[in-house]
Amino acid sequence: MTPGFPTASAEVFRDILARGVDTAIITQDQAERLAALAAGPEEPADDERLRFVTGFADVFVTFGVLLFLGAVHVLGGSMLGGGWSSALVAVFAWALAELFTRRRRMALPSIVLLLIFTVSCAYAAALAIAGTPSLPASLDREPVTVFGAAAVTVGLVALHYRRFGVPITIAAGTAALAAALVALAASIAPEPVAAHLPVIVAGAGLAVFALAMRFDLSDPARLTRRSDIAFWLHLLAAPLIVHPVLSALVAARSDMALDSNATASLSASGAQASVLGVVLLLSIVALVTDRRAILVSGLAYAGYTIGDLIRQIGLGNSALPLSLLVLGAFVLMLSAGWRPLRRAVLRLLPGDVSRRLPHPVGL
Repeated sequence: MTPGFPTASAEVFRDILARGVDTAIITQDQAERLAALAAGPEEPADDERLRFVTGFADVFVTFGVLLFLGAVHVLGGSMLGGGWSSALVAVFAWALAELFTRRRRMALPSIVLLLIFTVSCAYAAALAIAGTPSLPASLDREPVTVFGAAAVTVGLVALHYRRFGVPITIAAGTAALAAALVALAASIAPEPVAAHLPVIVAGAGLAVFALAMRFDLSDPARLTRRSDIAFWLHLLAAPLIVHPVLSALVAARSDMALDSNATASLSASGAQASVLGVVLLLSIVALVTDRRAILVSGLAYAGYTIGDLIRQIGLGNSALPLSLLVLGAFVLMLSAGWRPLRRAVLRLLPGDVSRRLPHPVGL
């Protein structure tokens, strides 16, 4: 928050700077210098700012949007069928975005409307391509349907971003593009893709992470819309990277636990150590990039592993509360010491690398 300004005024000032850079009225360097001048010698109150709600009006409008579009979906489904109902919801979501996104610039309704628009477009396109009133329970055997629906969604989401410029749109379009590419590969070589799907998903996550870092590095002071785009891309990349790796380790641990011999027990312990090691690595990456979303995706697996360790020492009845206690203490300690820990980690990096990273906490 800018010293001397109410929170709302600081958000308005930041939005003005972001719009000034996006419309080429001022340069990125000028925006950073103006923000530094307004902030004075103090550090910003939050080192990973993201605007969701500017007032209760955002929550109130979002509630109305969900009620209205939910009713459109139900009524449209009963009269027109699932595909046309989803298309109708997408049309109404676009129309509502004209008011609440383009004119009133409300953050939370804009995010919700974009998500509803994306899902509705994907579902309507999938039903149209499949030519059926409903989709099968599993789409992994329908790569052509997934590819077509994802490709259509990418195009429509691109039009949405060009019209409204909601930061989360880039992440939604990237997710659809990744789904399209994986489906295309599955249609060409189904067996290799099925056999190596976790590796492919993790690779897609790394590609999304690289894109997120590109946006982050282009706005090191986190003043413009590019910082918000990077946040949503990191939020998308994290589970794509973390889930295939940690789920494989947890599954390996579960399989080894069924074998009672000493070798299996040692291997199971190694799998547990690997899970915790990956979470520690994620913590370091989160500190380096100053993005907590990367770490949050691994906390569930860390909690499972900690509970497993607690059960092994004979405290099975208290495994859940104790694992939550340890996990909560870790998160709180990391949050409380985020800035000094980040400074310490960045000092270990080469100077030219450290200088290019986001430094919103006055490092």
